[in-house]
Amino acid sequence: MLTDTLITLFQRDLNKIIEEINMYKEESNLWKVEGAITNSAGRLCIHLIGNLNHFIGAVLGNSGYIRQRDLEFSIKDVPRLELIAQIKNTIVVIENTLKSLTASDLQSAYKLQVFNEVMTTEYFLVHLNTHLSYHLGQINYHRRLIDK
Repeated sequence: MLTDTLITLFQRDLNKIIEEINMYKEESNLWKVEGAITNSAGRLCIHLIGNLNHFIGAVLGNSGYIRQRDLEFSIKDVPRLELIAQIKNTIVVIENTLKSLTASDLQSAYKLQVFNEVMTTEYFLVHLNTHLSYHLGQINYHRRLIDK
């Protein structure tokens, strides 16, 4: 079922973010912005944690997570180990939530109207995975540009 594939992809990409975070030579560089680079790796990481915990954990899994989106783009200097712990917790939330979904759930309309249009849960989960991959690429690029 698609959920098994999505679990594998979310695990892969979130674990890759952990690898990227660990590759920064200077922890402070996780939060550095320079020139036209306005989102640091740390900020992108916090954003992904909030995004996935909200749209998968809270909306689909009833986890009780309360998203504070404004903080995702203003908070900084979260320690590397705390970021990693939050990512690992997010992986567990995703696994538990996606394992609970049925084929019927995937074909049903997603519970929120995110893009001003109705879409299936399946479609939105694929979108969330591509969103994660997009920001993973940005984090990789940020590390190679900033953490020389």
